[in-house]
Amino acid sequence: MDSPDLDRFSSRRSTVYGQRGVVATSQPLAAQAGVSVLEDGGNAFDAAVATAAALNVVEPTSTGLGGDVFACYRTADGDVGAMRSCGPAPADATIENVREAVADEQDVAPEDAEMPMTGAHTVTVPGTARGWEATAEKFGRKDLGDLLQPAIRYATEGYPVSEGIASAWTHGEQLFEDDNARDAYLFDGESPDVGQTVTLPELGQTLQRIADEGADVVYEGDIGEAIAAEVQSHGCFLTMEDLAAFVPEFPEPVSTTYNGAEVYELPPNNQGLVALEALNIAEELGAGDYPLDSPERAHYFAEATKLAFHDGHHYITDPEYEDHPPLASKEWAAKRAAEVGETCNDDVSFGVPDANAEDADTVLLCVADDEGNVVSFINSRFAGFGSGLVAGDTGIALQNRGSSFSLDPEHPNRLEPGKRPFHTLIPAAAKLDEDDWAAFGVMGGYMQPQGHVQVISNLVDYDLPLQAALDRPRWRYRENGSLAVEPHFDSGVAAKLSRKEHDVELLTSELFGGAQIVRNDGGTLSAATEPRKDGNAQGY
Repeated sequence: MDSPDLDRFSSRRSTVYGQRGVVATSQPLAAQAGVSVLEDGGNAFDAAVATAAALNVVEPTSTGLGGDVFACYRTADGDVGAMRSCGPAPADATIENVREAVADEQDVAPEDAEMPMTGAHTVTVPGTARGWEATAEKFGRKDLGDLLQPAIRYATEGYPVSEGIASAWTHGEQLFEDDNARDAYLFDGESPDVGQTVTLPELGQTLQRIADEGADVVYEGDIGEAIAAEVQSHGCFLTMEDLAAFVPEFPEPVSTTYNGAEVYELPPNNQGLVALEALNIAEELGAGDYPLDSPERAHYFAEATKLAFHDGHHYITDPEYEDHPPLASKEWAAKRAAEVGETCNDDVSFGVPDANAEDADTVLLCVADDEGNVVSFINSRFAGFGSGLVAGDTGIALQNRGSSFSLDPEHPNRLEPGKRPFHTLIPAAAKLDEDDWAAFGVMGGYMQPQGHVQVISNLVDYDLPLQAALDRPRWRYRENGSLAVEPHFDSGVAAKLSRKEHDVELLTSELFGGAQIVRNDGGTLSAATEPRKDGNAQGY
């Protein structure tokens, strides 16, 4: 199946407004699930969990119970916080053990083995089920079982597959090798066509079990046993003890100010510090003072982002294993800004070695309600269907987030037992004015902090409406040193960036992120959704 041509049209959407609540996400049926919870008396956190669960079913190519979940939020009481529910490597997953296990597969000596992209050794403890439950219990007003009902209906009664998701689903035809995986997500060995109605009965039964018994059935019950058995059957080390020990966290978010707005991100092991450092450097350079469509604006923001990637991708890992310098401070940014000139700086490293994270993609949802809650919520398996493993007859496709670990014992993001991998995922919130709050995010591996910088600048520096802030053509810095632009990026600006010594390349629009945003501006609720995805924004 050919990929959808996202470059045929610019978005004709308007910003969506709602009186009681708004939901924005990448699949319309999932957005409807969130709105239905709001209509039934739930708050934004309830709706976030219901939307995330629905996405597990209607966009299973990008998210699932076998992955992790994160949130950044501002509550009706005025508290700003974060939730991180991502599991670690198994207790027996040492560098030595994994090297020995994969050396034969890679036909190399153990000391030359590299972390694979897929397979059992990339499976880390999934955080999704307990992350949903913790969110509902701490902030919601509905039971988890009630919030899972829309997802259960979609899984058992069926839904029509949307265009972008049908294209992404074809990946499963090559990835899934075991019968249980192919039976769960393929239909007569093939991915579904656009508009084809599908059911996912095994996943529906698992969701119903969680609704009836709670998340512990995934970590301490027979569903957990199926997960551990699946991984162990492929020669890896995940155990029931690893699953049972997992607990979600509520870390303090990190933040900075940018031209009067305060932006909140998740701390390490997520790459939120990259976005904050980039904003600080850009502010120091006055990048947002240039005209919206100017080459100077793109140049200085790209150079700021480049330096932030260099720093963040060297230091960011599980904070229990490595410290990091004050990357979000204005003082750090002032020193780094001094290294930016009027032309491209090629002497900047980019990327976490062996992380396989540049073009990963996943789902994001944002919800706001009339009580004052705004929440950005990410549920991810890392790359598509993840590791390629599906746990027995549970319908749970297991993530491959462990592929972001390095088997280099000198690297900060080296594999260690019980360590959480480097995570690209960064839900975010922003205080745009005294009584003006937004929750947002931009999906897509290393595109995420670059997208955050561009969206925030569009809102703060140019006062664009929400939908226009997402519609704007984007650039992104690449691991190969090029500066990629979308096909509808102004060709005159691209040419002038080339004269500033940037290696400009044209890439298709699906590589420039998947943004969602909601806003509560003095009680006025609004939302916008990414034109590069299948989804929509809905209000009521």
